[in-house]
Amino acid sequence: MKDVREALSVARNSEGRMVQRPLSPHLQVYRPQITSFTSIMHRATGVALAVGTLLMTWWLVAAATSEDAFATAQWFIGSPVGLLLLFGWTLALVYHLINGIRHLAWDAGAGFDAPQYRQTGYATLIGTAGVTLLLWLIGLVIW
Repeated sequence: MKDVREALSVARNSEGRMVQRPLSPHLQVYRPQITSFTSIMHRATGVALAVGTLLMTWWLVAAATSEDAFATAQWFIGSPVGLLLLFGWTLALVYHLINGIRHLAWDAGAGFDAPQYRQTGYATLIGTAGVTLLLWLIGLVIW
């Protein structure tokens, strides 16, 4: 064997025969699929939820602190930038919830066939858009 990479790519298959395993290719080798996109988005929305929760925490702490602090927080959240952040936080929350339900189905052993994981991936994206818009329409009508 010429180098360490070649030695690491040799393994035995389920019948016990020696085979040459492929080295793990990077993203530029794979064609993007709905499952890779939803996986990356699940991680990204988890981070967005953590950051967005800081905004909500500021709002709650300001409400408990003083009227001036609450007015400042309320002004920021009601501004175009604050509403955009709140919309993004809502979108991340809904996506993370729906995709989490999808993952629960996978944990139960359902939805692993190619047509099913494609359909549930697209359903997750469409459901996220629909539920988020519905929540915001209701919220804006009440507001």
